[in-house]
Amino acid sequence: MKIVVLAGGTSSERAVSIVTGTEVCRALREKGHLAVLVDVFAGLEEQDPKELFSADYGLEETVSYIESWNDKIKDLSKSRKEFFGPYVLDICKCADMVFLALHGANGEDGKIQAAFDLFGIRYTGTGAMGSGMAMDKGITKQIFAAGGVPMPRGIMLWKGEGSCCLKDQGMDFPVVVKPCNGGSSIGVSIAADQASYEKALEEAFAWEDKIIVEDYIEGREFSVGVIDGEALPVIEIAPLKGFYDYKNKYEPGSAVETCPADLPEEKAREMQGYAKTGHRLLALKAYSRLDFMMGADGKVYCLEANTLPGMTPTSLLPQEAAALGMGFPELCEKLIEVSMEKYASDTGRHA
Repeated sequence: MKIVVLAGGTSSERAVSIVTGTEVCRALREKGHLAVLVDVFAGLEEQDPKELFSADYGLEETVSYIESWNDKIKDLSKSRKEFFGPYVLDICKCADMVFLALHGANGEDGKIQAAFDLFGIRYTGTGAMGSGMAMDKGITKQIFAAGGVPMPRGIMLWKGEGSCCLKDQGMDFPVVVKPCNGGSSIGVSIAADQASYEKALEEAFAWEDKIIVEDYIEGREFSVGVIDGEALPVIEIAPLKGFYDYKNKYEPGSAVETCPADLPEEKAREMQGYAKTGHRLLALKAYSRLDFMMGADGKVYCLEANTLPGMTPTSLLPQEAAALGMGFPELCEKLIEVSMEKYASDTGRHA
């Protein structure tokens, strides 16, 4: 297959996206596909998009080219109106499938999915509606509450509007403060007192105008992937220091990850059940990954749903698949296979 692995972009998770895209592209080429890595915002140098799909494609050179844009992206995104970089749409239209290796805003929030639906471009993962709902943690909380998926008690705050006093909201310390549409734990803080709370609000509002404040659940952290409606084995994440923030997620050796998690069978099934229900309630297609906390009392809380989870060989979803005997290249092909099912009918295409 001719596959475009779309990565990079303008979000705060650009660096993580490039790593995901590089590993996915390498794995797909190992499986014999004509996969190419493309930065959705930086685009391509002048060339015929059809000539990019070749057996002697230079992945490492492409990665170097994409990373050369890292220091320019912020300023360029302010001055350029067009989001898609040069030749991006042209090459995506030439591909049999676009593997979305994007994370965060303008990638995981449904905007690109909606554009691709209109252009008739096939892509991996869920559709525009599910992507948008899952990206917004406030909407996710409302939908999960109505559907019986437990989440930590929380509120939404808008910058400059309403009271930020916890007592006015019927809450008390400690709390977690996080951007409503962020990812990779960027801008997330745990506040144990008023001083740290005010600092956490400032940090979160620096990223977005709408944030979430919710009860801090002290306990064990887990994640459950869902592929084609079926839950993968539960993985436990135990940071060696602090909580599972950006550093602990991406710096090797910062956390101990155990899959399958050391849990009673009934508790693992409960978590997998909530993952499948959450996936369904958000109208997600193909695959997702849902994150959980389990308190000291054994109660399970869902934290969020990820529609384009990290995809390196050591990321959480690939580790869960590996517990079932599925290697990383095979997983990448599986995600393409289940994503193709969206296009079995016209109605599926726009799900």
